[in-house]
Amino acid sequence: MKAGIVGLPNVGKSTLFNCLSNAKAQSANYPFCTIEPNVGVVNVPDPRLEALEKIVKPLRVSPATVEIVDIAGLVKGASKGEGLGNKFLANIRETDAIIHVLRCFDDDNITHVEGSIDPVRDKEIIDIELQLKDLETVEKRIDKVKRKAQTGDKEGKKEYELLLKIKENLEKGISVRAMDFTDDERDKYVNNYQLLTDKPVLYICNVDEASLQNGNTYVEAVKEAIKDENAEMMILAAATEADIMELDTYEERKMFLDDLGLDEPGINKLIRAVYKLLKQQTYFTAGVKEVRAWTIPIGATAPQAAGVIHSDFEKGFIRAEVISYDDYVKYGSEAKVKEAGKMRVEGKEYVVQDGDVMHFRFNV
Repeated sequence: MKAGIVGLPNVGKSTLFNCLSNAKAQSANYPFCTIEPNVGVVNVPDPRLEALEKIVKPLRVSPATVEIVDIAGLVKGASKGEGLGNKFLANIRETDAIIHVLRCFDDDNITHVEGSIDPVRDKEIIDIELQLKDLETVEKRIDKVKRKAQTGDKEGKKEYELLLKIKENLEKGISVRAMDFTDDERDKYVNNYQLLTDKPVLYICNVDEASLQNGNTYVEAVKEAIKDENAEMMILAAATEADIMELDTYEERKMFLDDLGLDEPGINKLIRAVYKLLKQQTYFTAGVKEVRAWTIPIGATAPQAAGVIHSDFEKGFIRAEVISYDDYVKYGSEAKVKEAGKMRVEGKEYVVQDGDVMHFRFNV
């Protein structure tokens, strides 16, 4: 699962990506790994992992990770191949969620590609390009389904009518994520179209330091613009985050954050927000060799969670021994949790909860 950072040129995308790339500075001995120049695997900051580490004292700790892609700045006409248009749109198609950076600060030293600061206009430029590409995809599908619908095929007729509805909304400038679908429509059709404007989006309002706590008029305009869109929004100062990353010690960073009235770097909150946007959650395994955070989709069952460790664990799943994170911390060890009767034995139907500490029994 990966998220792509998008935005017009000079809105702070690269600064933000560089901060994410240096997220290792915020998580001590958890290594950051770059796959290629514009793709990074970033650790998900999780205080629960640190708490389990203190209790278990393992040889190593492995955090959950999320993949972030820095996608080239888009310009008007991208859907027709302008600039890096085709590459840009292909890169977005490969991601599971979008981090859309909007410039919400004034600075005469940093030129804006459109000549003025207007985050709502900037958002619409990218929206229109993605909508035009989706329109192209939908129209191709309509051509394929139309004949089936005309011959009286019930499913064909149903899909044809749905596609016409999507086309009509896209032509009005409405992104697919803001449209209403039944569960059946979404499962049978919409999810399979892989439409760009259907991807979950997190808007990052990139502000100056003074606007970090309460936002500004640009941020308010963005809030109003996305209120019906089924999207998330976050305020962050990329330049300030870059300054935090340059400080060498924990004490220096803490003093800087205290001065700003913040309890942690915004980058940490951003990484967790992206993880949530991707509809992922964490369960833990805790032993003296390793305390590890494992990433699973929200709603995964115990056998599916076991399969993340190894496919054999899922195939031969017998049961899961489960401790809630709160109980593990409250009693201070696995042995004491067992004594208190707080370890549960769960079967194949169990839906894993975020923060569960688990052992799997399996037979291959």
